[in-house]
Amino acid sequence: METVSAVDRLLDDGSGRVPRADARRNVERLVAATREAAAEGGEITAHDIARRAGVGVGTFYRRVGSLERLLQAVLEEIIGEILERGDQGLADPDPWTGFRDFASSYLRLRNELCDVNQAIGGVLDHERAELRDRVRQLVERAQDAGAIRPDVSWTDVSFLLVGVSTGAHTMGIHAGPSQWERNLAIVLDGLRTPVPTPPPGTAPEAPEPASAK
Repeated sequence: METVSAVDRLLDDGSGRVPRADARRNVERLVAATREAAAEGGEITAHDIARRAGVGVGTFYRRVGSLERLLQAVLEEIIGEILERGDQGLADPDPWTGFRDFASSYLRLRNELCDVNQAIGGVLDHERAELRDRVRQLVERAQDAGAIRPDVSWTDVSFLLVGVSTGAHTMGIHAGPSQWERNLAIVLDGLRTPVPTPPPGTAPEAPEPASAK
């Protein structure tokens, strides 16, 4: 599956004309700023995106029309990238490697996807079905190869992958810089048969008990 970039979607006015170089640069900056804001979480606004992109609000609306149009284009780009990673995973000659690499790519993109979808009002429908189909195919292909335990469903795996995402802290313990990657490695080893892989990074450190101070 070939992904159409958000920049190309936003610059396509149906006329077939090639946009000016400065117009493309501004749209590229706006798209990059939107994805940066989505990755960080929180509210996404036109003023914040314009500020991050280093352009005026007038340029923002002149180049992309509206915040909703920009977010829709970015959402479709992210979905396209996730589906493309799924296709790459299915094309990998090693079913386990294909699934593992997709899982990592999906989690890197998922926060952006959820934040943009929430900001635009939750418009995912057909794309959500396509994503489910990729996960099902990847899991069942790895199970057929004996790489994933047969007693779990691809629907279980969908929830397990979401559970890998983590907040900044829990019970007074602060997450390490590679926390979601460690979580993913542990979850993957729970799915895989039979050799565990050392999780990346270091385990988060709990605060010392008050009595030890």
